Amino acid sequence: MTEPLEGMLTALDLTDTGARTNEDIFTGPSQWMPHGRVFGGQVLAQSIVAAMRTLPDGRAVHSMHGYFLRPGDVTKPITFSVDRIHDGRSFATRRTQAYQDGLPILSMIASFQDPDSGLEHQQDMPADVPPPEQIASDAELLAGFEHPVGRYWRDERPFDLRHIPSPVYVSVEGEHVAHQAVWFKTFDRLPDDENLHRAALAYASDYSILEPVMRRHGIAWGTPGLKIASLDHAMWWHRFSRVDDWLLYVQESPSATGGRGLSLGRIYNREGVLVANVAQEGMIRLPNREDQS
Repeated sequence: MTEPLEGMLTALDLTDTGARTNEDIFTGPSQWMPHGRVFGGQVLAQSIVAAMRTLPDGRAVHSMHGYFLRPGDVTKPITFSVDRIHDGRSFATRRTQAYQDGLPILSMIASFQDPDSGLEHQQDMPADVPPPEQIASDAELLAGFEHPVGRYWRDERPFDLRHIPSPVYVSVEGEHVAHQAVWFKTFDRLPDDENLHRAALAYASDYSILEPVMRRHGIAWGTPGLKIASLDHAMWWHRFSRVDDWLLYVQESPSATGGRGLSLGRIYNREGVLVANVAQEGMIRLPNREDQS
């Protein structure tokens, strides 16, 4: 197993620090990031794991809504406090607050459901997407790029990402459109724990979701003075799928205004089954740029 993947699994293996006082309090480490701020997908996934620890087996997360309140510090652990808001016959609701130094960095509410049957339909996966084997990986495209952030993108993420039509790390190639797609999966196989796969899906959902906003305006991650921060993140799990098999993340941005950009995403497995939907709004600021249209 790769070191980055081991790091993600360690981060998601929270310690129950409230057992002695009969409180739902957990702690987890922060993974290193080159800019010193905790990766949003990490704290989202950890918050979901903390909430899962307070539920009976078999009741799975189906939706979450989180607000990023402050940037997290990668040099410090994170404390997660869970409120058991509601436990019904089929559904349960939990609120997780993530803290560093006594201050909240994320507030999340999530809903969980027992397995059930009912109406079934889904939006189809795009038919004209090339398979991941025909697309260069981000690691291959960034070979030789020795900036610390570039090395992190290339070598230190637990997921293999493959952009369609191309990544926007250094430049934006082709037409400036408000949509893209990304194939992704973990580099190695994960344990057979469905809750772990659900949490890891939330982890990966934060990687590229704001990139359609950037692509539309020709803004690369390496643009001098660019400031980006996730503001809120919503996710709906529709059907289970492993994250160590290829998944397609179809993304589009319907709007950008007021220094904020909104992106929507649909995640499919290779067979075209719709696994999850994602929505995120983020702050995107560029200094001394008059025309951001």
